Parts: sequence; C-alpha cells; structure tokens
Amino acid sequence: MKYPVMTSVLATWLLATTTTFAAADWQPSGPIKLLIGFGAGGGVDTQARLLAEDLQDRNGWEIIPQNVPGMGGGTMAAQLKDEPADGLSIGFTVSEPLVYNVHASENPGYTLDDFSYLSTVTEAQMAIVAKADRGWADLGDVIAALKNGENISIGAQSSNLADGSYMIGALHGVELTVVNVKGGKGGLNGVVGDDLDLAWVAGFQAPLVKQGVLVNLASAGSTPLKSDPDAPLLADFDVPYTFSSKFLLMAPAGLPTEAQEALAEAISAVVMDPESKLNAYVSEFFSGPEAMTGNDLKAFMDVQSEQKLKLVSDSGS
Repeated sequence: MKYPVMTSVLATWLLATTTTFAAADWQPSGPIKLLIGFGAGGGVDTQARLLAEDLQDRNGWEIIPQNVPGMGGGTMAAQLKDEPADGLSIGFTVSEPLVYNVHASENPGYTLDDFSYLSTVTEAQMAIVAKADRGWADLGDVIAALKNGENISIGAQSSNLADGSYMIGALHGVELTVVNVKGGKGGLNGVVGDDLDLAWVAGFQAPLVKQGVLVNLASAGSTPLKSDPDAPLLADFDVPYTFSSKFLLMAPAGLPTEAQEALAEAISAVVMDPESKLNAYVSEFFSGPEAMTGNDLKAFMDVQSEQKLKLVSDSGS
C-alpha cells in the first residue's frame, strides 16, 4: 500500500521540478524592453528603474527602460498589448488602468485578458487625508460636516478616485466637491497649502502625518495603512469599494509558460530580497515588498475588475 503513495509523491515532485527547470532554462534572446506606464521621476518610474538595475546585475540580462506615459498608464498598456509575446517586452504599471479603465472608457485599447501577469511589487496604500488643524479625526467627521452644510473639496488624480469621491457622498446623502489634481503630490500640496480640504494620497503623506501636520481620515484599501494602522478603513463608513493599487509587471498575452515563469521568478526574487535596492525603496515609501504571481495575481485582477465594474455602474460614469 505504500508504493502508490510514494509514486504519487514522486510524480508530484518530478512535475514541480520539471517546471522549475524549464523556467530556469529560459533566457531572453535579446534585450528586454521595460515599458513604464508613467513619466520619469515618480514612484512607478523609480521602482521600474531599480528593478531593471537589479535584474541586470543578478541575471546578466540587458533591460532597457522606456517611459510611455499617458492615460494614467493606459497608453503603455495599449502599446504593450501589440508587442510580440516573446519575453522581450514587459510593462511596469499600477493595477488601476487595467481594472478600472476597461469599464470606464468606451475603447481603452486593451482588455484585462490582453496580458500575462508576472508579479506584483508593492501596494500604493491610498488614504484620504486632511490637515490636522481642521479638527477632523476620521471620515465620519467630514460626513457630519457635510450634513451640516459645509462645502468640502477633495483632490482626485484619476477618474477612479473621482468616482470614489462621488460615491462616498452619495452613500451618505451628501456631496463632496471634486477637484482634479496632478498626481498624489498635487492633492497633498493642495491640502497643505489650504487650497483643498481633502485629498487622495498614497504614501507621500506619511512624514507629515507623523509630524502631526496631516491626519489619515480613512485607509482606502482593504487592509490598514502600514504607516498608520489605527486609521479606519473606508469599509468602516459603509463604502463597499477599495482604491489602493498594486504596482505590477505584465507581458503581452500568449507569453510561453517557461518565459512567464522565469520572468516572474526573477522579478519576485528581486522584490523579496532584503538586500535589493527595490526592496529597500518599497519598504520605506510604500506598503513593503509583495510578490504575488501566476494564477493568484490573475485571480486578484479579476476580482478587482468586478469591483470596478460595480463602481462605474453605481457612479454612472
């Protein structure tokens, strides 16, 4: 009776080993073009270039970063979709344009299934912030102020966050005045400069919160903020959506399994290595390293896409 069990275990081990060997044997046939979905100097660009440097040093691969900004990451996604699925073109972006734009735009130029998803890197833990001297402890205080007739503005750097701002008000029978801003830093500067009452910000506020200048009124993700775990969640105020994006890498759909696994393995090794420059950067400025790969990453993207479809429908976008 022991032999069938041993045979099954051996077969499982051989399958796993064969898959690992196949991934390890794959090597790019030329330079890898790393398309970056945002402009130079921001968090996406910095992470992508640190990753490129680490991948080159560790694997001997030539990585060529190329910024393709526009449409909040959508321009890069549309370009990457049409690249050959040979492992020589990969993209670095955030999850928002992939799970939101496909529902909010009539023709974004791509669908969620146009890509092979390689690995996440970290999470941009989004929060709604205000100046501490406003006296608001959390989002509940803002909602109460709105119900008392105050006109309250909120800076939003994307249509996704504008829809979220609208729904926060709609769910409580009030209305926030949405102001379009350029990036999270645009919203942060607006709040600090008293041009805005609130803003959606993903991480840049942490030092000012620590100094007592700002307060996190609510975490916009499904988990507490790493830098401020006592801040409540949007769910605590009956908001059934989350707005924290994952930083991730992807390739055109149809990428051979051995190439997908080799790239995912190489990327996740850099992400999770405490000695890597990328790991140090995301540990300091974001939620910390996170390497979700393969089927787990695709399942996450599908769930997020369903949630954003509901947001777009509920907000009337």
